[in-house]
Amino acid sequence: MEQDDPAEAVTELRERRLGALELLQAATGSGLAAYAVWARLLQPGFRRVPLRLQVPYLGASARQVENVLSLMRGRRGNMVDLGSGDGRIVLAAHRCSLRPAVGYELNPCLVGLVPLHAWRAGCSGNVCYLCKDLWKVSLRDCHNVSVFLAPSVLPMLEAKLQAELPEGARVVSGCFRLPTWEPVAVVGEGLDRVWAYDVRCDGLAGEAASSLGAPIQAAVDRGSSTSQTGCWTQ
Repeated sequence: MEQDDPAEAVTELRERRLGALELLQAATGSGLAAYAVWARLLQPGFRRVPLRLQVPYLGASARQVENVLSLMRGRRGNMVDLGSGDGRIVLAAHRCSLRPAVGYELNPCLVGLVPLHAWRAGCSGNVCYLCKDLWKVSLRDCHNVSVFLAPSVLPMLEAKLQAELPEGARVVSGCFRLPTWEPVAVVGEGLDRVWAYDVRCDGLAGEAASSLGAPIQAAVDRGSSTSQTGCWTQ
């Protein structure tokens, strides 16, 4: 399925079922009663929610993580995940030498789970997760950025990225493409599809190009069952 149509992606998100680990994380983080209400009322209808919570939490799949990292292959510098959820992208990025790797997540329950997930991934003390609104985060020193956000907020995100990111920075967007930028690479299909954009001094992303990039399977295998939360630095 071509995923350039946001409506198709939203439909697929509605139908996607949470895995056992994701169900456990959601239930633990939010409480069984709150999660029951969320699962019964919010997820099936993908109802309108406040701006900062426009996408119900769904952990990134191993394939999504793999595709994101394939578009970061060979790059250096820090890595920021906006809306980092359970944190597996940050953990995998750290293993691929994108350091420091930082996740910003608004849900304090997810951020509170970071000690367990970082310890299980063997990264305790090496990654950083902050409970902070992504709109209040400065991106001026960020060289690699990943985002998995709803299409309704992407126009505003484009403006923030263009205003703050340095020239040469790379942005990888999952599930939904940025509305006006042209990708330099596209990988995957359906909900696993991701788009890469390079920031240029003239304010535009590079011309579209076809690039698949070799997946970084080792990092994905080690991080596909992990989550991100809490803050540690070496």
